[in-house]
Amino acid sequence: MASVHVERTDGGFVARNSRGAEVAMGSGDEEGVFTPVELLLAAVGGCNIVTVEPLTAQRGHRLVRLAMTVEAEKVEPTLLGPVTITYDVELPEGDEQADEVFRAVAHRVHERHCTVSRSLQKGTEVKVELPE
Repeated sequence: MASVHVERTDGGFVARNSRGAEVAMGSGDEEGVFTPVELLLAAVGGCNIVTVEPLTAQRGHRLVRLAMTVEAEKVEPTLLGPVTITYDVELPEGDEQADEVFRAVAHRVHERHCTVSRSLQKGTEVKVELPE
């Protein structure tokens, strides 16, 4: 099971995991914090990139640069439209197969291996439990 603890602190809002990592959150007006929507986009990008990188490298094609931009526009005040991942890669010089391997891996990861993207596409239910 995946779990994070989110709370209001004296300095704003923080999400923490059991391994001690934390991320500051707030509104789009605040400096130095992520909005919840930005964190959702970061989760999509992170899930894809941390899976693509080792699979590409394991196949003998370590990319010189592997980055991406993840974007979505609000189609309603509280609803996002499609999420778009745009990769930015630099292939190793002289590696004729790197592009083909990268593309195959990136598609496979998106379609079958990224839990975050797949959950969004399938419409994972979100339940709210309030204290009694």
